[in-house]
Amino acid sequence: MGKIDREDMLELTRRMTLRRNCFDRIAGAYLDKDGFVDGTFNRHFQRLSQKDRQTNLNIARTVPFAETNVRLKEYVFSEDERRPGSVWQLLMALKECELKNDAMLDTFYEVFGNRYRTAGDYAVYLFHGSYDVPLKAADKENLWESEEVYQFLICAVCPVSGDYEPGETECGFLFPAFKDRSSDIYRINVFAADEKSSQAQSLRKILF
Repeated sequence: MGKIDREDMLELTRRMTLRRNCFDRIAGAYLDKDGFVDGTFNRHFQRLSQKDRQTNLNIARTVPFAETNVRLKEYVFSEDERRPGSVWQLLMALKECELKNDAMLDTFYEVFGNRYRTAGDYAVYLFHGSYDVPLKAADKENLWESEEVYQFLICAVCPVSGDYEPGETECGFLFPAFKDRSSDIYRINVFAADEKSSQAQSLRKILF
């Protein structure tokens, strides 16, 4: 397990506002406490209403904005955890297709339904984003020349009530990790509101 640089996370969250939005797609599923899917969605982010964009930005920001190295921790995928058929391979494919492959998404929701443990109904939100990482001069001022396009997924898992109204995010992740202002496909940043909760333990069992 490595350390997350807080400045890297803050750099990302500054691109998660209505004016400076880095997301192009949101997908997800609503599941009951037994893991059965009640419904799914897959939308272009900019086609949401302004209210819905703000609601979903707040959900997505929960993960990178969490207290680094306390509620948001860095994990490394071992070589065995990157084998064919692994969740790592599925996450790589979802990133590459930019959440546009519903069959892959259904596979991801099925994995969640089989392994995630919680007391009530919940939603799995997936966001695809991209960020043109600007070069920085020696004095750390941005040069506004792109060094790399960082493409990433954020997953947030929230309890839902009523008409699928989301509560506070219980857990989630940022993949690939944003490390040293660059993409690291062998690492993932995992968020847990409560490290010892069954939800946090379930998520780790899904990923590793």
